[in-house]
Amino acid sequence: MRHSSLRGVKLAVAAVAAAAMMMPLTACGGDDHPATADDGKPIVYITVRRNVTDVHVKDMPFTQELEAACDCHIEWEEITDNAWGQQKSAKMVAGDFPDVGLSLFDLNDVSQYPDSFLDFSEYMDQLPNVKKFFEDRPTAEKMVNDDGHYYLLPSDRGKGYRVSATHMFINQTWLDNLGLEMPTTWDELEQVLIAFKNEDPNGNGEADEIPMNIRDLGFGLWSPLVLLNSTGIVTNFMGNSASTQGYYVEDGEVKSYYAADEMKDVIAFYSKLMSEGLIPKDTFTRDDSQYASQTQNDGKTALTGVSIGWSSANEYGDLVDQYVTLPPLKQSADMPDEDVKWDYSMDATEFAYVLSVNPDAVNMDAVMKVINAMYGEKLSVEGYFGSIPDYVSDDGNGQYTIDTEKAYVNGRKDTAVIALQDRFAGYIPDSVTMINDTNADEVTASDEACRDALANVDAEKEVIPIWIHPTQEDNETLANNRTAIDNFAMNQLSTFVQNGGVEEGWDNYLQQLTAESLGLQENIDIWQKYYDEAVGQ
Repeated sequence: MRHSSLRGVKLAVAAVAAAAMMMPLTACGGDDHPATADDGKPIVYITVRRNVTDVHVKDMPFTQELEAACDCHIEWEEITDNAWGQQKSAKMVAGDFPDVGLSLFDLNDVSQYPDSFLDFSEYMDQLPNVKKFFEDRPTAEKMVNDDGHYYLLPSDRGKGYRVSATHMFINQTWLDNLGLEMPTTWDELEQVLIAFKNEDPNGNGEADEIPMNIRDLGFGLWSPLVLLNSTGIVTNFMGNSASTQGYYVEDGEVKSYYAADEMKDVIAFYSKLMSEGLIPKDTFTRDDSQYASQTQNDGKTALTGVSIGWSSANEYGDLVDQYVTLPPLKQSADMPDEDVKWDYSMDATEFAYVLSVNPDAVNMDAVMKVINAMYGEKLSVEGYFGSIPDYVSDDGNGQYTIDTEKAYVNGRKDTAVIALQDRFAGYIPDSVTMINDTNADEVTASDEACRDALANVDAEKEVIPIWIHPTQEDNETLANNRTAIDNFAMNQLSTFVQNGGVEEGWDNYLQQLTAESLGLQENIDIWQKYYDEAVGQ
């Protein structure tokens, strides 16, 4: 039994938009397409959003295998992230929905335009690979289950991505140069950062070190507020979960991060670091390129001591060998080890909402054959990592090896150029072992130091499930209140970090935050209702 209709959910998949050429989107459902090719075979029309379009999908050998599986032809349309962001709303209003869409829509789109999304539950007998996926991965099934109906299908990119999306890193070379130990508490971190500022750890004779680099405050990827886990509060900062909207659960009670005393402690700590010159004063005003120039610099001389990101390689580029994961810190030395938690975002990291079908799509039987083939093991591997044997070898017994010389092109260490990668539809089961998946290997290595703290998390009692789907009415209330709450609270917290005064100003801040006009308690009550239903199943 499901809790509520997912058609009202607002859940966006985090993606990094690439600056790329705009490409037209022409495919839309049903009568706009010829149903068959000159040879009489059915045509399936698929539109995919990609962030790299150097190699077109139609030219990938994996496409021919899909066509063989459906005994059909596939017409691919590609659109860049930037172009789709500009066109999406207008196309939905105009009813311009593609026959098959990959990485185009989320559950909020389903709630707004329900008649434009096929209910896959009526076709599950034709999708045995999807049924097996749902049996193996109950969380993935729950993410899209609307009282037994499925209007989107998720993907699973495999056990290599069952990791936290956020990690803290520290320059081990700097620690070694200064004879310092790895910090284990906030106080110890502060002392290490002071040494990074004053003792020239990069050895270039200049006072150019940035002891700690952080991004904007917020409840999203790589947020400095991940330090809430040091206090025993669990975060899940990815996607548009309850956690990314500012809510957590403790002892069965839903609460707001904004109103937590632990938040005051985190803000006070960052304010102290900034006042001591250990965090850049322009942290909240600089752009992403400035941040990257400080973490990666010229690839030779490190400028940053500590920062927060996905993997050390992604964060530091050619300087990666200097950095290691900073294990989750205790707020204070007397804190029991088991009270330290970490960002519990594994479900959102592993799974994504990806595949949609227009109810008016032509050749529906062929469409289902294509989709079922996509969710088979071999074609899932090919869809994500590259065609076999062109870029990936099938070693047998569920092991596959990426040919890095062929697959990693244009300076990239992933397969986005020659495969669909995270825009694929498919299921890579745990029985599969991928050799040379650099992205997974790097983030898994970064995750190792967080595993003990992640093991301290009670996933049922301390995490609001990402598969909870508020009704459309409740979602509108949550969103409307959130605008006012975020505008007030984030501005005030940022001011506290930059200017101090959190201890003296906290009570007044709480009084304004909890005013009925902002709707914070109303939002807490809504999430409490859904959480109680979820754990009561």
